[in-house]
Amino acid sequence: MRRVHRYRPHLIQRKNKTKSTTGGLNEAENRPINGTPIDTVGFIQEALGSSPDIHIRKMAGEKLVVSYIDSLIDPQLLSELMSNLEALIQKEVESISKEQFADSIRAGSVKPASNQREMLAGMLTGAAAVLIDGLEGAMLVSIPGGARRSVEEPSSQTVIRGPKEGFTEEISTNLSLLRKRLRAPELRLENRVIGTYTQTRVVVAYIKGIAQPSVVEEVLKRLDAIDTDSILESGYIEEFIQDRAFTPFPTILNTERPDTVAGALLDGQVSILIDGTPFALICPVTFFKFFLSSEDYYQRYDISSFLRNIRLFSFLVAMLLPSLYIAVTTFHPEMLPTTMLISVAAQREGTPLPALLEAMLMEITFEVIREAGVRMPRVVGPAISIVGALVLGQAAVQAGLVSAVMVIIVSFTAIANFVIPTFAMSAAVRLIRFGLMILAGTFGLYGILSGIIPLLMHLVSLQSFGIPYFLPVAPLNGPNMKDVFIRVPWPKMKRRPDFLSPDNQVRQGKSPKGSQNET
Repeated sequence: MRRVHRYRPHLIQRKNKTKSTTGGLNEAENRPINGTPIDTVGFIQEALGSSPDIHIRKMAGEKLVVSYIDSLIDPQLLSELMSNLEALIQKEVESISKEQFADSIRAGSVKPASNQREMLAGMLTGAAAVLIDGLEGAMLVSIPGGARRSVEEPSSQTVIRGPKEGFTEEISTNLSLLRKRLRAPELRLENRVIGTYTQTRVVVAYIKGIAQPSVVEEVLKRLDAIDTDSILESGYIEEFIQDRAFTPFPTILNTERPDTVAGALLDGQVSILIDGTPFALICPVTFFKFFLSSEDYYQRYDISSFLRNIRLFSFLVAMLLPSLYIAVTTFHPEMLPTTMLISVAAQREGTPLPALLEAMLMEITFEVIREAGVRMPRVVGPAISIVGALVLGQAAVQAGLVSAVMVIIVSFTAIANFVIPTFAMSAAVRLIRFGLMILAGTFGLYGILSGIIPLLMHLVSLQSFGIPYFLPVAPLNGPNMKDVFIRVPWPKMKRRPDFLSPDNQVRQGKSPKGSQNET
């Protein structure tokens, strides 16, 4: 019998993994820049495919050539550069050195490129390559430009009191916003380029002397281990470097607020900024960090503590309320007061579906409405969400498909879900809620407990870059409880969390070395 060879794509994928992905450029492009400027221009046109946005300008009888990508540079800086070059060619171009060239250019920063790879990488990041006959290599003049979004208030993390500035998609702008808040020379920025084709710039920010060196080293190690062809958003980096993939709970915090990143760095955490996205990553983090808002530190401690506990309560409500309703009405009606039991029973008398299916139907309907409101154009999105929820809810009650109590339960659950300040944590709650609802409809309160206990075991087993996820509650760390459920006044917060910055815990007051353990 003739053997049929089946198509097995996984074998092809394994073979492709052996391909070199160094820098996103071919090995042949690592050759030194030799020959006349015209020869190098030919290589640029061949490497970039003679694209229409690639411009080449020849000066001084082709002894000086400027090559740049028009869509990536600033026209005003380019005009200033050309003026500098016109003044330069009045001298002997052949005898100029790299130092003299750098001193004569005022348009932008200048750095040499010794090989073809460095030259192309510079041009693709907004630099003009200046080639001079007789000068070894190329000179890269950084004149970045192109379309940029201005600094605006963050749309996903708004505050009543506090800065209204948010990160943009331009990493240089984000770094300036961070530098403006942290003017200390100890602020360190480690640069990386990740992605074979996207060549995405990634910057790791931390404060030397506050952040743990082991954590910084681990973050850099995980970033260097990434081998992929594209990084388009911080979510790519988050999934590559997170401690555990199969968990609904986020172990890395993302934010688009510069003040949140600055506060995290001052606590001893590490931030990762990615070019092309306004969302920066913060690690390591604990479970309770996802319920904090930067506004907690700008208001009085009493109202901040109250609102923080409201968020934690809303987390429990969003996760447990539908399943508790299902369990009580289906298996444990004796737990309700008699008057309430009669009222609920009277409303459910005409509903054709059991409580579990009724709750699942309403929850899925609300998820569809919420997703439709997000994907619709902004002009009609909010109207679709509000009208859809009101009309469908009222129509479902009048048609006898669901009870009015179930509409109240689902509505309050949705509102409580919106209280959680971090979208990643609220999304985790949405997933967990469906699992607990199924357990409640099958086993009642015992089913809810059988789901909560493994969930707690999972939480205390998680780690974020070596830090226990449920700190400072499990394991219990009393001195670090000042900023968990209750935020004490700022004069009392004299120490940083010791699990984030064990070597530099003193935040307020000048303490001599060796007395950092004072409370």
